[in-house]
Amino acid sequence: MSLSTMTFFERFEHDILAGKKTITIRDANECDYAPGSIVDVATFEQGRAFCRLQIKSVTPIQFANLTEFHAVQENMTLPVLKQVISDIYPDISQLFVIEYQLVD
Repeated sequence: MSLSTMTFFERFEHDILAGKKTITIRDANECDYAPGSIVDVATFEQGRAFCRLQIKSVTPIQFANLTEFHAVQENMTLPVLKQVISDIYPDISQLFVIEYQLVD
């Protein structure tokens, strides 16, 4: 079953709308997005809708294999990216890179 809504922490809203954040890294509970589909995007904290994204790809990745390239796509440094992921998904090594583009 593919998902039709995606949430992000409010602190990422500006980067998404500015096109500076073009991927999200999620765990297995949030990887069922279909490439080509369009999802509504809301803030995690308030559930306030702020845009729509088209899913370009969903690719499995191990935490240890995250690179500077992923960090650039997330608009942060690699050490910060790894810390953010560790804070959100402690003790999870199997993750998914969800690439997207802003629709409106």
